[in-house]
Amino acid sequence: MIDIIPAIDLMDGKCVRLSKGNYLNKKVYADNPVEVAKAFEEHGIHRLHLVDLDGAKSQHIVNHKVLKDIATHTSLNIDFGGGIKNDEDLEIAFDNGAQMVTIGSVAATHPELFERWLQRFGTTRFILAADAKDGYIAVNGWQEKSHLELLPYLNSYHQKGITQALCTDIDQDGMLQGPSINLYQRLMKQMPSLYLIASGGVSSINDILRLQEAGIPAVVVGKALYENRITLKDLQNFNAGNGLA
Repeated sequence: MIDIIPAIDLMDGKCVRLSKGNYLNKKVYADNPVEVAKAFEEHGIHRLHLVDLDGAKSQHIVNHKVLKDIATHTSLNIDFGGGIKNDEDLEIAFDNGAQMVTIGSVAATHPELFERWLQRFGTTRFILAADAKDGYIAVNGWQEKSHLELLPYLNSYHQKGITQALCTDIDQDGMLQGPSINLYQRLMKQMPSLYLIASGGVSSINDILRLQEAGIPAVVVGKALYENRITLKDLQNFNAGNGLA
């Protein structure tokens, strides 16, 4: 059964969504992310993907207070990303309640630092954010495209012990046009033991079913929830029905 992980993206302490990672295409959905997280938990959700968009843009953690508030008021297993650039940022994330951290830009631009973190904290505390645009890894809040090709990049870290990876097709993110199933299937074929978290484009329960049928271990759901294309009751029923909504 596929694991469903709702996302909360933070700007100015509020719950927002972007389209294709464009900070100019922002829509605010809730002023209180803690209440959103509590609603997830009340509907049987156990895990949360929390993204500090301010942090990603500012190159340091900004919304750590929101992380702490959600960790304090829920029992959700939180993975946190955005703005983690140095040891201090990493410790702030863990100290404020993140069970895992999602690392993107540092892994691509400063691999020696990321590998040191893996050795210090253990690979199970990290999710590799392999965010792709035109087949290449994007960094710094998706604002820059690197020279790193997605598949070799992901495979190299998998060989170094990374067991979980969040892969977002940026061109699909926030567009509600369906996930990039062919891309995820290619990745799983090359790395069948990887816990791959699909992200971007999910617009309905049927999209989640298609990912499950394709053998994808997990999926992040964001805008579809906030636009009520998928309801929390849908997710609760999906989980209760072992994937048969």
